[in-house]
Amino acid sequence: MAQTDNKKFFENLTGAGKAIAVLTSGGDAQGMNAAVRAVVRMGIYVGAKVYFVHEGYQGMVDGGDNIKEATWESVSSMLQMGGTVIGSARCKDFRTHEGRLKAAHNLVQRGITNLCVIGGDGSLTGANLFREEWSGLLAELVQQGLIDEEAAQKYSALHIVGMVGSIDNDFCGTDMTIGTDSALHRIIEVVDAIMTTAQSHQRTFVLEVMGRHCGYLALVSALACGADWVLIPEMPPEDGWEEKMCQKLSTRSRGSRLNIIIVAEGAIDRHGKAITSSIVKDLVVQRLGFDTRVTILGHVQRGGTPSAFDRILASRMGVEAVLALLETTANTAACVVSLCGNQSVRLPLMECVQMTQEVQKAMDEKRFEEAVRLRGRCVSYVLFVTFSNFNVAVLNVGAPAAGMNAAVRSAVRVGISEGHKMFAVSDGFEGFRKGQVNIYFYIPILITVQQVLNSVAYMGDIQELQMCFTYERNLDRFKMHFIKICPECLLQLCEARSSYEEFCIPLCMLPATISNNVPGTNLSLAHSFKIILIEYIKLYSNYIYIKKIKAIKHLQEHTHSTCHSFLGMTQRYLVIKTDFIYQLYSEEGKGVFDCRKNVLGHMQQGGAPSPFDRNFGTKIAAKAMQWITKKLNESYRKGRVFANTEDSACLLGMRQRAMVFQPVVQLKDKTDFVHRIPKEQWWLKLRPLMKILAKYKISYDVSDSGQLEHVVLNRPKESEAMAAI
Repeated sequence: MAQTDNKKFFENLTGAGKAIAVLTSGGDAQGMNAAVRAVVRMGIYVGAKVYFVHEGYQGMVDGGDNIKEATWESVSSMLQMGGTVIGSARCKDFRTHEGRLKAAHNLVQRGITNLCVIGGDGSLTGANLFREEWSGLLAELVQQGLIDEEAAQKYSALHIVGMVGSIDNDFCGTDMTIGTDSALHRIIEVVDAIMTTAQSHQRTFVLEVMGRHCGYLALVSALACGADWVLIPEMPPEDGWEEKMCQKLSTRSRGSRLNIIIVAEGAIDRHGKAITSSIVKDLVVQRLGFDTRVTILGHVQRGGTPSAFDRILASRMGVEAVLALLETTANTAACVVSLCGNQSVRLPLMECVQMTQEVQKAMDEKRFEEAVRLRGRCVSYVLFVTFSNFNVAVLNVGAPAAGMNAAVRSAVRVGISEGHKMFAVSDGFEGFRKGQVNIYFYIPILITVQQVLNSVAYMGDIQELQMCFTYERNLDRFKMHFIKICPECLLQLCEARSSYEEFCIPLCMLPATISNNVPGTNLSLAHSFKIILIEYIKLYSNYIYIKKIKAIKHLQEHTHSTCHSFLGMTQRYLVIKTDFIYQLYSEEGKGVFDCRKNVLGHMQQGGAPSPFDRNFGTKIAAKAMQWITKKLNESYRKGRVFANTEDSACLLGMRQRAMVFQPVVQLKDKTDFVHRIPKEQWWLKLRPLMKILAKYKISYDVSDSGQLEHVVLNRPKESEAMAAI
């Protein structure tokens, strides 16, 4: 789009003369404050008035001081706070016609015709009903003499945009709801802590997590911690599950010192009978005699600060919600801002609500397979097992990254289930050259399997990672039919196929790096790890590097904007990486803020992986193993595997809305090998949003506005997004 077209587009997005109200309703969720902050600041940025509605719909009905105009400073220092600072409340009054009439009067008095609702499906359904009744409500207000005809005509349409705030991730139409990732953090923190005492005393722990109607938290936390058994409402166990579970748990005597069972609070059997944590405990004690404890996490899952993922997700959704309100017309249906893959999309609100309600209807009617299908790809991941007999090797290359062990564990176990003989290569390519290859068997008493059993919660890689490229003899020695590499050097192996026939085997790469700099994928394993700690480093190092020619000018903009944004703030802090930036900001910020210098270094690679990285690593490794099996069967001829086509050496990466296998040779032109980054880095398109929310003095028609335009406009069509669910 030409620069003049950019200006015209942004001029049409002006919010001058418009008023936006934002409210949170239903159960609280971590990240709601980040969404409120984004709505307020983006709304003010485009020239609109933005109002807080305190205490949800109850505050809208009561009016008065519950509806207050927001300022830029009023949302400062709330990004990291849990819950919702503007409050949430269940409101019976709003369910009545009289209550909605009062709410309409309170909004019209302030000229509010744009409503941003952050809540669950019930809250969003109420908002849509309010929108549909709006014209009739105004007519009643005119008839009662509370407003005049001019006001009724001026505020004749109410525009609604929703964002889903729910820790349960129970809304159809979005991959993740605001608060889900943070709740998983709370669960995994507890599980990791419990595992140490469980191992010490050879105990079985039964953990009950939230999810009356949705088992997402239970399922994903089970994946992330390596639980032995999980019970969720959408997929009740088959009859006789008690015997199967106890048989599975009884294998503990052959090596493992603990069992973890995760139960969703709404778990049921095939007949609709509740399966509670106490029932599971009594079953284990009576049949196996294991020392068993029950831990009910309760509302601790809603507590604490939001994760980096939720802060960024909520901020992106909040900005998109404001833009949706600015673009809406009188005939535009209410929409909900959702996450599809790595894109913020707008979907028809009521279609998503109806699909969500269909899930519960299917569960009530015991159509559980249909309920899983309606939940979408987040819950309905199914592993199709095929039995082959190939040797498959897994090795890690490069620096350690959080989640590598989860990926290795998943690859090994899925590979074994498909009939492969799994090999683990120690010390990367150097270990392969020296023949440091171990076999992972079914038998759990072997120490190699114990590494897999216990690896999911550990950071990085068990091996020391080095690189070497002289190991082709070991391929023949171990008769390897496949190599799975995390995360680099696949291109070199492909280019070596012409010289070494041993490399003519299927090859797959899983991206794993905290820098998220792997070409061909929007997301890398471990990219979310410690992101809060490195966000300022990314801001300055990339900003100066990418804008070399205008660096001095942009540094001046940075310092002036920073000084301006710190004025009036109650908490003032700035984290600086380099000596030059430290000295610059120390001088410019005298009397406004203090500077401190902190080099985080390898702390960013330390610690335990986040639930996102554990889950992501588990899923992509399982998907890669399925691809491996398919390619092995396709390339097996006359007693040997021979694969030298482009599509037999692939990177598995997230491209916008889907995970795709991309031939690595096709990514060569998209890579900056000198700086080891993709030539196009999608996350740089978030910089204009960062500038807006941080109160930088920029205008719509600066060069960076094209980035914002790309983020906003290049979203999938509603029909495409709905088809992807």
